[in-house]
Amino acid sequence: MKILIVNKFLHPNGGSETYIFGLGDYLKSIGHEVQYFGMEHEGRCVSNNLELYTSNMDFHGSSKLKQLAYPVKTIYSTEAKRKMTAVLNDFQPDIVHINNFNYQLTPSIIYAANNYRKKHNPKLKIIFTAHDYQLLCPNHMFFDKDSNVCEKCLGGNFIECTKNSCIHSSKAKSVIGTAEATLYKKLGTYKYIDKIICCSEFLKEKMDTNPLFRDKTVAMHNFMSPIEIPECEKEDYVIYFGRLSKEKGVDILLEAMDINFICAGVGELEEELDSADNIKTIGFKSGKELNELIAKAKCSVYPSIWYENCPFSVMESIMLGTPVIGADIGGIPELIENGKTGLLFKPSDSKDFVEKIKEITENPKFAQDMHKNCLNKKFATVEEYCDELMKIYVE
Repeated sequence: MKILIVNKFLHPNGGSETYIFGLGDYLKSIGHEVQYFGMEHEGRCVSNNLELYTSNMDFHGSSKLKQLAYPVKTIYSTEAKRKMTAVLNDFQPDIVHINNFNYQLTPSIIYAANNYRKKHNPKLKIIFTAHDYQLLCPNHMFFDKDSNVCEKCLGGNFIECTKNSCIHSSKAKSVIGTAEATLYKKLGTYKYIDKIICCSEFLKEKMDTNPLFRDKTVAMHNFMSPIEIPECEKEDYVIYFGRLSKEKGVDILLEAMDINFICAGVGELEEELDSADNIKTIGFKSGKELNELIAKAKCSVYPSIWYENCPFSVMESIMLGTPVIGADIGGIPELIENGKTGLLFKPSDSKDFVEKIKEITENPKFAQDMHKNCLNKKFATVEEYCDELMKIYVE
């Protein structure tokens, strides 16, 4: 089987990239042909035979002249459609598996895939893995400029995004986001997608509020690759690892002054967190170094205040034997067995947050039981995930 995986970033950047690289590597290992299409970048690590990718769009470092053209390009990219069409004609895939495509690729790639299907291969499947709420909310997060959960656009009333300047607190960017969402709703573009894979039951429930998607969705938690568990003793700290940003809720750590935290990550709140006496920021970490930090922690925290779906960080922590104190929001509760592999707390409630941490850090027997439960917890492997994925590919 030939599979074209489409994602705007083709370099390590976040959870969706972890997903597409792991997925592609495994599919190739069992005999399938896999190529990729997305944006060019100096860190790009996957390819297609034609070496065709869209031009790199840097929203922060590009010249003002280049950025003038971005509003049009982020709604519909003729470049992406043209280059993807060429890749499709050359590769002749059986499956087009789309992931994140907003802004850099745009839904023009859906039209490229559907046009190819009509002209050359009526059996071509167009599959979409939803990593966020892109098809339901112009800023993809159900999150407003004041850092509050917001569902005003649910149901297709996208003008609310503009009214509330939801995208980066910018009226101009929110107008563009509203225009994009409204346009593709009116065109019915997403009807060309055959199946939508949702990485949490919570996300599926939100997607199913749209009648166009309701009969196309399936919930499949992300897969996890095996992790080598370091031989180490627990130490006296709690770890947060991930992006240090507002939607991640990490500022709640500032309100837990009698708990020692280590924060591994970068983001706009790094300086503020580092100034606190109880928090040590250590920058971005990965691989064995990060795994050891996680394994040594008494527990990890995942205090997000937006609708997370299937964060790899929660699963990684549990697999390394470290229970998670997670916000009871979005898809996080689907990953944590409350009282067994971690504890859930009320989002943004610092008192409940601290109490849940202390339930573990001040109760050695409870902590040891949780450690054992975590090590025994099983998440889907890439093999198990792809067994289910292949059923979707061929149905």
